[in-house]
Amino acid sequence: MTDTPSPALLPLRPDVVSVQSQVVYGRVGNNVAVPTLESLGLSVVAVPTVVFSNTPHYPTMHGGALPVEWFEGYLQDLSERGALHALRAILAGYLGSPGQAKVLARWTQGLQAERADLRVVIDPVMGDHDHGIYVDTDMAEAYRQLLLPLAHGLTPNGFELAHLTGRPVDDTESVVAAARTLLTGCTQWIAVTSAAPDTWAHGEMQVVLVTRAQAHVITHARIDAVPKGTGDLFCAALTGHWLNGATLPEAIARACQTIVQALRHTHNAQCAELVLPSRVASPQANSQTHARELVRIRQAFSESHWSHRTCNTPLPI
Repeated sequence: MTDTPSPALLPLRPDVVSVQSQVVYGRVGNNVAVPTLESLGLSVVAVPTVVFSNTPHYPTMHGGALPVEWFEGYLQDLSERGALHALRAILAGYLGSPGQAKVLARWTQGLQAERADLRVVIDPVMGDHDHGIYVDTDMAEAYRQLLLPLAHGLTPNGFELAHLTGRPVDDTESVVAAARTLLTGCTQWIAVTSAAPDTWAHGEMQVVLVTRAQAHVITHARIDAVPKGTGDLFCAALTGHWLNGATLPEAIARACQTIVQALRHTHNAQCAELVLPSRVASPQANSQTHARELVRIRQAFSESHWSHRTCNTPLPI
């Protein structure tokens, strides 16, 4: 009597690989991205770049960047497990070193060669107006040379856009002009958060979406709370809604709604860390939430003559 062979088991097949920081305490990086993407019905694999006890603004912090050989092994083993055949997007945020950027770029290029429809979204986390640069000083060049050319979309804040381009970003026009210098290679769009703060109306702030052909200004309510991790939340929510079929302006508006909801929860709880909403705004609630959360979209500029140069198949924007 012979045993009947067991059928081969299928690997877990994530929709998104999220490559960014991890903390024991707090809501930044993958601690924010994973629950946000999963709340939108997406399967996520989290690849840590650093593991810290908490963010650096606390009196004590332990941990550090993952060794490059570990980081490279995480990515290689994902490929070797057969887990990436259905992968739809790579989302990359805070990196621990330029060496990690080099490894991530090489791994991403290999996947892009196999999958023309793979979406790559990069949040070039480097700093902000309040704290300046808080990563390795060589990271800006690593992002510019290695990762930005592979990304379909970027989500820098205004400070990071200025640092990447070396250009002024004082008003909407200068934000658009600076962003368009990065629209090369694969890159089809840039969503600039906390854009041109000197132009904000009272109680509001804005995101500027820039493509080669158009620019949109998305305005949303400004909430009196300043926890870490809002940029990570924005990028994850935007990516999730975009993968689920929203246009880019719609995806950004819904991401802004999520930010406003989270900041209201955080403010009401008087919490030092970001309090995530119980669920991310759904398309069905879109029009009502727009009015309630003061999210507005307006087209700022149209440049129909701008050349379209992309890699692989242009993605829906």
